[in-house]
Amino acid sequence: MNDPDSIDATVARYISKAGGMELPPEVEMRARCHLLDTIAAILSGRFLPAGQFGYRFVEGAKQIGPAALLGSTSRTSVEYAAFANAMAAHADETDDSHIWGRFHPGCGIVPAALAMAERQGSSGAALLRAIALGYDIGARATMALGYSNPKTTVFSTHSFGSLFGAAAASGTLAQLSAAQCEAMLSFTVQQTSGLSYWNRDPDHVQKSFDFGAKSARNGVFAALLAEAGMTAPDHPLTGENSFLAAFAEAPRPEALYEELGERFEIARSSIKKWSVGSPLQSVLDAVEAIFGGKTQRGEDIDAITVHLPSNRIHIVDNRHMPAVCAQHLVALSTLRGRVGFAASHDAALMSDPEILALRQKIRLVADDALTHARPERQSIVEIRMADGKTLRHHARVVRGTPDDPMSPDEVCEKAGDILGGILPDGGTRLISLCLEENFQPGDLVDACLIGPHPNDTIALGGT
Repeated sequence: MNDPDSIDATVARYISKAGGMELPPEVEMRARCHLLDTIAAILSGRFLPAGQFGYRFVEGAKQIGPAALLGSTSRTSVEYAAFANAMAAHADETDDSHIWGRFHPGCGIVPAALAMAERQGSSGAALLRAIALGYDIGARATMALGYSNPKTTVFSTHSFGSLFGAAAASGTLAQLSAAQCEAMLSFTVQQTSGLSYWNRDPDHVQKSFDFGAKSARNGVFAALLAEAGMTAPDHPLTGENSFLAAFAEAPRPEALYEELGERFEIARSSIKKWSVGSPLQSVLDAVEAIFGGKTQRGEDIDAITVHLPSNRIHIVDNRHMPAVCAQHLVALSTLRGRVGFAASHDAALMSDPEILALRQKIRLVADDALTHARPERQSIVEIRMADGKTLRHHARVVRGTPDDPMSPDEVCEKAGDILGGILPDGGTRLISLCLEENFQPGDLVDACLIGPHPNDTIALGGT
């Protein structure tokens, strides 16, 4: 590093030291929760199209290595394991998110960190520190770009944030020096890519690659190159023709390092209460607030109007996947009560006559006021009953976000709902391990073994 006082060198030094820095207890607990939440997403997502493809692709490569394809006894290279597990992690819309960084950190960072931890024989504590670091660096990398809103750029922060986070997590687990970390950041910058046309992916397969798998694979690879001694120019983040010069709208270089070690981005990340797309979290919160989770009859409802932010409504309007279709999920939660993982991923329910009938009474409204409302991703649900009564709830603060975080018990309950039909013990051992003081990454892998299932599929409601 030619300039030890540069922003780039400062970030690199922090990455190199973070593996030996104790996390505050509350931050460590958030890391445990996000680790559990992401593993649950991987184990369920591996049976959906994106996860199936990722596992099939890697197993077909027949590349043996130290890292596991979670849920199976297959082992492969660190890069391939990170890739396949990340494909699964974002396959079913149950993974976490970061509002200010505008990306899904867990689906890229956790698979990369877990694969590298297996390679290195790292402790559980080191894994948790690496995950927290990944959230810190990934979020800051995107916030430094100064995008005013998602529509002011064709680039995808969802592809960028998880990449920088995966690289940082991998680098600290590999115990890279500060100089190696700056070289790693250079290799990361040169692999930065991603355009926001992912929202045209109808099958959620390339989207899983864009959000998680590409980042996990490339982040691990950047760390391995640096470890092997590959050299690179300095100032990859802030220098001439650098990361910020190439991608930023209103660059904020100071955001790359401000409050590192003091403000932990994993504590500002969101864990979804509902295993559905992010714009629908507040919608299901609102339906539950109106009906208290009790089932209703379709004939007792005259009309339902759902107000959503105008810059998010296109993501969930009449989509063909159940977990991202607003009309379907509103009808389902109204008729069936609280929507668990299996129901929200049951494609067969999209043809249910009762649900289809109620969907005809549901109207989505693009609301500019909600686009600018803070906290973000608010919604309003108005229900006119057949008897003339009108019920309304404005979901201002989404459960699971930093303004209203889920407790560890709630995260465990969500994981149990997902894993109950997947793991032989219903996920009991995995959940317990993630909360244990001195767990080992290898024990996590063993607790994820699913066992034989016909045609490598399980009952995820027909998906």
